Amino acid sequence: MDSTNVPKPSSDDQDNPDGIASFIKGLDANKYATKKTISQGLLDIALLTANASQLKYILQVGTRHEFYTLMLTLIIISIILQLAVAILFVIIGGVNINKSKDHIAAIILNDGILILVFIISLVNVIISGFGIEYANQSLRLLNEK
Repeated sequence: MDSTNVPKPSSDDQDNPDGIASFIKGLDANKYATKKTISQGLLDIALLTANASQLKYILQVGTRHEFYTLMLTLIIISIILQLAVAILFVIIGGVNINKSKDHIAAIILNDGILILVFIISLVNVIISGFGIEYANQSLRLLNEK
């Protein structure tokens, strides 16, 4: 590896730890949290799109799918939980973590979002486990069976 592009600490940084502290103080935790919330929201949109596609497929196949009721229920639960997380993202996006009075609310909302995202992930793993077994075949071929 070429070490010429690696930034080297200056003697000022080594002799003055307050220089690093002032750099860290210059970072805005609220901006970081907002960007993190936006990126999580975009990932949630991607998962919501995938679940909508799965829902469309399972409704088109109907009861011919071996696990129709289970899949339909799990997909609907996943979509509802994703909408709840989206609402919580909007709420937490308005919380200013630079204000000490908002710290507890931010922690509670963040923990709630974490729990819901874990449940959504678990539900989607189960959905994947039961799978869309006819995904590579056209619906016309399913009607012939």
